[in-house]
Amino acid sequence: MTHPHNESPLNPLPPVVIALFIVIVGIEVVFTLGARGLVGGPEAVGWRLGTLERFAFSSEIFAWMRDSGRWPLEHVIRFVSYPFVHASFTHALFAGVMLLALGKMVGEAMGSFAVVALFFVSAAGGALVYALAIGNPTPLIGAFPAVYGLIGGFTYMLWLRLGQLGENQIRAFTLIGFLLAIQLIFGLLFGANAEWVADLAGFAIGFGLSTVLEPGGWTKLVDRLRQRN
Repeated sequence: MTHPHNESPLNPLPPVVIALFIVIVGIEVVFTLGARGLVGGPEAVGWRLGTLERFAFSSEIFAWMRDSGRWPLEHVIRFVSYPFVHASFTHALFAGVMLLALGKMVGEAMGSFAVVALFFVSAAGGALVYALAIGNPTPLIGAFPAVYGLIGGFTYMLWLRLGQLGENQIRAFTLIGFLLAIQLIFGLLFGANAEWVADLAGFAIGFGLSTVLEPGGWTKLVDRLRQRN
């Protein structure tokens, strides 16, 4: 048996969270090294732009696919590829740090599958709402809609916990309220953008999806549906 004094004071991160973080930050490291001429030669300067053109989510491309009825894989993949491309290393790092924190808590409570599901479903749903509600020609990039999905999962867990303790469940929404307030302040100071719509949609999708992803959640949902019938 492992002696308590030899145990790490920090719980290890779920492997899937580490993998997502490595991909996000690793891509940015390559872009940064390329922009500085340390790898890839002269062509590396354009790696970021080329990747954004290929993998960022575009409302205009979505509108074309919807109107034409054609859904080529090279464009459909943008729904889940845009979280891995960012505007800068700082942009990616902030998203990565939030991914580590929220992914750890959600992964420990719900499991690795829930982290993957929340990340990608929230990313895709956030992009869809962004395209349908805003239709902004500015491409959608960055992991924040997916991370907000994890925030939705964390909020749901906290919401349940507060309910079990008989406390005010509105307190569970403190984090998302704080983050939206920060976005509002930054928008007023530096100019607003429409990406908050995708973030908020990601949060809502993550919160809703967690009702079935939490341990025993699917069984509880089926029981509720049977009771209503």
